[in-house]
Amino acid sequence: MSTEALPPRWAEVFGEPAAMRLASVDDGTGGHGPTGGTNGGGSSNEDLAITGGPWSKAASAAGELGISMAGALGKMAGAHEGIAAGTTGFQSTAALATVRTSWEKRLSAVRDECSALRPQLLGVAKEIGEVNARNEVAFSQLIKKQEPTK
Repeated sequence: MSTEALPPRWAEVFGEPAAMRLASVDDGTGGHGPTGGTNGGGSSNEDLAITGGPWSKAASAAGELGISMAGALGKMAGAHEGIAAGTTGFQSTAALATVRTSWEKRLSAVRDECSALRPQLLGVAKEIGEVNARNEVAFSQLIKKQEPTK
């Protein structure tokens, strides 16, 4: 698309040439996608390339972090067993209890947030995957309609 077809103000905004590229559409350069393979014969222009991968990875990381925080809380509780009974009257025991309570609140908050975030991220990954699948079908049908008959 040339800027000649655009109103002058839009031509200033977009510059020369004004274009939108889809990562999955072949522009004749035989480019490769982000994983090194071809994007269905597509170009290396990745303006609208979207996959569920990053969202799925983020959901997995949130789940793992939540499990890790739960484990850390358990280890901390085990490490503090019997301390109060053996150190009654020491100021350090009271300070240690205050610090432990603070860390338990923080780790519990991270655990809870990660547990709540994981299903939301998985939902986004699923939604994006479904949108990508629908768009792939729609674009392939559009390309078939535009291919010249031989």
